[in-house]
Amino acid sequence: MLSDRSRPVIEATLPVVAENIEEIATRFYGHLFGEHPELIDGVFNRGNQAEKTQQMALAGSVAVFATSLVKVPEQLPEHLLSRIAHKHASLGITPAQYDVVHDNLFWAIADVLGDAVTPEVAAAWDEVYWLMAYALINQERGLYSARGVRPETVWREWEVAEKVQETDDVVTFRMRRTDDRLVKTSLPGQYVTVQVPMPDGVRQPRQYSLTKADDGEHRQFSVKRVHGGGKPDGEVSNFLCERVQVGDRLTMSLPFGDVVLDDSGRPVVFASAGIGITPMAGMLSHLAAAGSHLPITLLHADLDEASFALRDQVLEDIRYLPGASAHVWFERGGESTLPAEIHSGQVDLDDVKLPDDAGYYLCGPLPFMQAVRSALIDRGVPARDIQYEVFGPDLWQADLATEETPGASERSGRHSA
Repeated sequence: MLSDRSRPVIEATLPVVAENIEEIATRFYGHLFGEHPELIDGVFNRGNQAEKTQQMALAGSVAVFATSLVKVPEQLPEHLLSRIAHKHASLGITPAQYDVVHDNLFWAIADVLGDAVTPEVAAAWDEVYWLMAYALINQERGLYSARGVRPETVWREWEVAEKVQETDDVVTFRMRRTDDRLVKTSLPGQYVTVQVPMPDGVRQPRQYSLTKADDGEHRQFSVKRVHGGGKPDGEVSNFLCERVQVGDRLTMSLPFGDVVLDDSGRPVVFASAGIGITPMAGMLSHLAAAGSHLPITLLHADLDEASFALRDQVLEDIRYLPGASAHVWFERGGESTLPAEIHSGQVDLDDVKLPDDAGYYLCGPLPFMQAVRSALIDRGVPARDIQYEVFGPDLWQADLATEETPGASERSGRHSA
């Protein structure tokens, strides 16, 4: 909790800090990389930096955390902290790096706010920072301990055993372990960070959902090629799709991620669009491997049948699961022989009977998830029963955190292409 001395200072200065937090975040990253260029190699996603989505995500996270300390001092925003801690663990972040972030962040605060940062103000915000930092450090320590690793040992080399062209723009990589160390089973819905050496020598990290249940020897993920549409194409996704071949080796982290399948025995509804099918494929694969008899409903939207990545694997698992069914919406419509109920146009939940007391998992473009979530809320589904996964910095979490009680069980996810 905030001290009695700092609370009124944070309450008084939160509006001006919130108003300038995006500029503070922008200055922070610029200064951080100027002082520590090594952090671009293997830690930070320079694509997100160029798009400024990382700056916006940092700004939103700090603002949400500070606001929760003031408004709900007895309860930390656990959904926010869990999302960040899992991302950090997948990157091997160390406690010492929080000191580096602190020094550069407070340089940026003083640079933007100038004389408004009195010693009293600086001390209060320093308290906020370390409350958030230590909460994350403790969570990350627990994540490392549960996996039996240290930050520097979350990584290991894997060999590309298979490379499958799923669609024109999606490639699946089936990786094989290269040593005798045991492969600890991932939780359904988790992801790995892949460190990819780029042509300029800089390693770039990207997170990819695991799309198939672990078998002790292999891990599988799928990559969608990112087309810039007037901006630079995705450097890592295009490199992986075009240049990485069977027999090549990649450095991957252990699996992390807090958006995982609930094991309470409730019905499950998956709602995805486009490449958002990837975590759903992983969860379905786990359910199939476990011989589940749960009521399972897959709702998926795509451009057309040819664009539906992992469709053979997903629909085979649906066929195998006795309580499972699938509804697929194709924007372009047309005939399809897929073993699913086919619809044309956009997803319309009025077309589907949903099970009672289900857990819901959403993944896809942000407008899709917002629309589906709103429709579910309108149908009386409690927000706590809806989890969502975001590919890239989570720019939605601040809005959800301010409209719901901090610490609610709705959680966010990660990653990028």
